[in-house]
Amino acid sequence: MKLPKLERPERYQGLYVFDFGDHAGVGFTAEEVAELLDSERYKEGKVYKIQRAYPDGRMELRAVPAARLQLEAGMFFYAKDEATARRDFKRLVDLAVRSAPPCRAQVQLARYAPDKFAVALLYPAERDEEVSAWLLEGDYRTAGPAEGGVGAVERYYLDRPPILETQQLFGTGETVSRTGRELLESVALAVQR
Repeated sequence: MKLPKLERPERYQGLYVFDFGDHAGVGFTAEEVAELLDSERYKEGKVYKIQRAYPDGRMELRAVPAARLQLEAGMFFYAKDEATARRDFKRLVDLAVRSAPPCRAQVQLARYAPDKFAVALLYPAERDEEVSAWLLEGDYRTAGPAEGGVGAVERYYLDRPPILETQQLFGTGETVSRTGRELLESVALAVQR
């Protein structure tokens, strides 16, 4: 795979390279890559996340399985009473106001039973490492048990606990993703942004 020479390669850190087979494009968002993989024409493409980009143009890439871009991950913070769960919910929303998360996410407060509540943080699975780092940097802590991952989200959706409150979180400096015709018209470009 031959990559183009980039001006200011550090701008591309966190974005994606899509290998079309006959050429590669640098600078796609996760949403754009997911849409390309959903298309019949590009479903066999290979995807790499730009982990690090250096001023001399070198990049560290990590292969991303196509299925990973279609999954939702989450973290669940449990409490034994509603008051504690509501405090955990508010602290998480307040953290997002002070320091925006790395991607779009949703926070839900759910009741499983009179003595079991959960604060659910749901986000694209591909952003798992960045969300974990954001929580650590923001010093987000709860008193109860916690779990996370794709399997935890699947169980949550199967359990269908009543949602008491929800809040949409918007990520920092999210690059606007192109969709549909606009995206497909740009696939021939080696540099996307």
